[in-house]
Amino acid sequence: MAGHSKWANIKRQKAVVDAKKGKTFTQISRAIIVAARSGIPDPAGNFQLRTAIEKAKAAGIPNDNIERAIAKGAGTFDDGSNLEEIRYEGYGPAGVAILVEALTDNRNRTAADLRAAFSKNGGNLGEMGCVSWMFAQKGVCVVDDVSNEEELLEASLDGGAESYEMTDENTAEVLTNATQLESLNQELKAKGFDVSDAQLRWIPSNNVEVNDPDQARSLLKLIDTLESLDDVQNVTANFEMTDELMTASMV
Repeated sequence: MAGHSKWANIKRQKAVVDAKKGKTFTQISRAIIVAARSGIPDPAGNFQLRTAIEKAKAAGIPNDNIERAIAKGAGTFDDGSNLEEIRYEGYGPAGVAILVEALTDNRNRTAADLRAAFSKNGGNLGEMGCVSWMFAQKGVCVVDDVSNEEELLEASLDGGAESYEMTDENTAEVLTNATQLESLNQELKAKGFDVSDAQLRWIPSNNVEVNDPDQARSLLKLIDTLESLDDVQNVTANFEMTDELMTASMV
C-alpha cells in the first residue's frame, strides 16, 4: 500500500497526544485563520472553515480560541501577525519526493528550520517546482468503521469519487477531484458513513519503494521532524514501505 497513507493513518491515531503537546492546537488554529480569510467567515457557507472548526472541536480546542481564530482570519482581530501560505519541496532518503505546506509569519525562520530538518535527516530542501510535478491535489474523505466495501463504493461513486483505498481493516480514504470534496463529504454522510476527516491533499502519481532499514528510519524521522515544526501544516511524500518495516523503523 502507499506508505504515506499508512503513515497518515498512524499520525491520526496520535492526534490526541499531539494535541496535548500543543502542536495540533497551533496547526488547526492557523488552518481556521486561513479558511476564514480565503472565504466568508461563516462556517455555514465556507466548507473549508466548517471542516477546520470540526477538527478543532474534536481536538478539544476551546470555543474562545476558535472564535478568535475566525476573527483573525476575518480581519476583525489584529494580533500583529501576518500568516502566509507557502509550499516547500525537497527530497528525502532513497530519493523520496516531499511536499511541505506551511503557514508562517516569518519566511526566513521557516526556511531555515526546514533546511535544517532536511539536512540532519538525509534529505535536501529543493527549489519550488522540483517535485510538485509528481503530485496532484485531490479531495480526500477519511471514512471510519467501514463494514461493507460495496456500499462504500456505491456511495462514493454517487458523490463523484475517483477511487478509494482501505488504509487499514476498517478505514478507507476516498479520493475525488478537489472541487468535488464538499459534495463527496455530504453524500457519504447522507448514506450513513462516518467521515472523520475531509481535506485537500497532494497525491503522488508514482511512489518510491523503500526497503533499506536505515533509509526507512531516516525518512520517517525526517517526516516526523517536519511535522513537529509549528509552521508546518501538512507533509506529503511519495513512498511505499511494508507495514513491518514501517513499524520497526518507528521504534
